[in-house]
Amino acid sequence: MTVRVKICGLRDRAGVDAACAAGADWVGFVFFERSPRHVTADVAGRLARAIPPDGPQRIGLFVHPTDDAIRQVLDHVPLDGLQIYDDAARAVAIRARFGLPVWLAAGVAAPADLPHACAVDGLVIESRPPAGSDRPGGNARSFDWGLTARWQAPAPWLLAGGLNPGNVRRAIRQAGARAVDVSSGVESAPGVKSASLIHQFVQAARNPA
Repeated sequence: MTVRVKICGLRDRAGVDAACAAGADWVGFVFFERSPRHVTADVAGRLARAIPPDGPQRIGLFVHPTDDAIRQVLDHVPLDGLQIYDDAARAVAIRARFGLPVWLAAGVAAPADLPHACAVDGLVIESRPPAGSDRPGGNARSFDWGLTARWQAPAPWLLAGGLNPGNVRRAIRQAGARAVDVSSGVESAPGVKSASLIHQFVQAARNPA
């Protein structure tokens, strides 16, 4: 089984080049202003166009976006897919509106939180944000990976939240994940990607045994 890898929250050419060189399957750009990994459409456009044709696919992360906000990004950034933090109906509407693959993020703390239906292209499974957080997503926190081990996933999914080069092998084994998504776990400081950690992460994910 080949595990696929997404490096998210890229903000500069060095990080993009490292993700490409390491063989990542996807790179992610965060269009959410409260994130330390936020990037403007102009910058993301330049970075996305620097990716070679045989390089990773380009994913845009949006939090409760309006159609106008997505369109403004797409006017500048050649994205291959959208990662959406919103409800399922909104994710379906975004897919219909823009004609791009959509992944819907789902925060998990208990078995009942795992989705059993999916009307879009994929899911990102991560921990629920901590109480009082003004940002969605795993916020560098993992959940009980065993929750997904026997889950009958309704769509392809990525495991996210709290992953790093030191724990990704164990996470893949315990969760049964076939794709993983990392952001802060490959950084030397908030929003600053480390080429070394990116390479270590991809290598570990590709060899989970």
